[in-house]
Amino acid sequence: MENFWMKLGSVATLIVTLMLILTTMAEPGEGALHKVGGRSGWTEHANYTEWSTHERFSVGDWLYFVFNRQMYDVLEVNETSFESCNSQGFISNITRGGRDVFQLKEAKTYYFICSRGYCWGGMKVFVDVVVAPPAPTPSPSGAARSLASLSLVILPLIVTSLLSLKPTRCL
Repeated sequence: MENFWMKLGSVATLIVTLMLILTTMAEPGEGALHKVGGRSGWTEHANYTEWSTHERFSVGDWLYFVFNRQMYDVLEVNETSFESCNSQGFISNITRGGRDVFQLKEAKTYYFICSRGYCWGGMKVFVDVVVAPPAPTPSPSGAARSLASLSLVILPLIVTSLLSLKPTRCL
């Protein structure tokens, strides 16, 4: 009798685990990656105003700065410092190795400059970040859908069959 209930518990655990796996197969979406300056990257030869007006920035997106670290840097600043190319009192220095990312975590305008005099030559960009409407939940692949549909039919049959079995006493 005890063996029967142990097997039933194992089957129930297996069923619940399978159902959880099937309902979580679709991965949540990640933010978009925007290479700052497009093909040019973060250099003094890009038009950042034009580049940023052709991009749509949403909360959760990432800015990808590609640049020569020996020549340039990337500083997040406030609007006043952005307008005057003032690197004093910057918000954050995101310069690490010349291939640096920055996540846009809230809906607001972010301002970035390159210090070392390059800001005056146009190495500065601002991005307006908006809250994106929720994306539709991706549906599982055809195989996963088929497996999920099949499991919804077969698993209850298995449970019903197991419950209808009469436990036998082992001698």
